Amino acid sequence: MTLSLFDPPWSDPPPGPHLVVFDLETQRSAAEVGGWDQAHRMGLSVAVCWDSRQDDFVVYHESQVEALVEHLRRADLVIGFNVLGFDYAVLRGYTPFDFWRLNTLDILYDVRLQLGHRIRLDALAQATLGVPKLADGLQALTWWTEGRLDLLEDYCRQDVRVTRDLFRYGVDHGHLLYERRDGTPVPVPVEWNVAHLVARQR
Repeated sequence: MTLSLFDPPWSDPPPGPHLVVFDLETQRSAAEVGGWDQAHRMGLSVAVCWDSRQDDFVVYHESQVEALVEHLRRADLVIGFNVLGFDYAVLRGYTPFDFWRLNTLDILYDVRLQLGHRIRLDALAQATLGVPKLADGLQALTWWTEGRLDLLEDYCRQDVRVTRDLFRYGVDHGHLLYERRDGTPVPVPVEWNVAHLVARQR
C-alpha cells in the first residue's frame, strides 16, 4: 500500500464517491507518428490508475486496454492531467468508446482556464507539494525501447500519485501553486467540491 505525500496520510480508503486518478505512457513519440494530432497511433506502453475504493494503484499494459477502459467507466469521477487532450486520444486507437461520456476532471484544463496558458505537471508539483517528477516523457520512451517496464511503471505511478495529491490539495485549500520566473509562489484558484464534481453532468 502506498501512502499519500501528505501528513497525516489517508491510510484508509475514504467513504463516498468512486474516484480514479489516471495516467498513461506511450510506445512512440509525436514525432514518430506525424504529430500530436496522431496520438491514437502512439500506442500504450503502460497505464496506472489510483482507485479510491482500493486506496492502491492498478497497472495496465497494452494487452489490458479493455480492462483499463472498463475501470475508467466504473468511476464516478476520473481525474488526470491533460487526459482530455492526450490520454483519451491515445486510447481511441484501441476502442470506439466515447471518452466524453466519462465524468472527468482534467487538472491541466482547469489551471489553463485560470492562467490563460499551459503549465507542466512538474511545475505544479514542485510548487504545491515540493515533489518533483521522476523523469520526463522522452526518458519514458527510452525505457520502453530498452524494455525497462519496471522503471516505466514507477514513473507512471509517481505521476499518478502527484496528480492525486494535487487534487487533494486543491480540494482542501481551494488553490494550487506555481512559481513565477523570479521564484514567487502564485496561487491558482480551483473549485473542486467532490460532491459537485461527481454530480455534474457532461
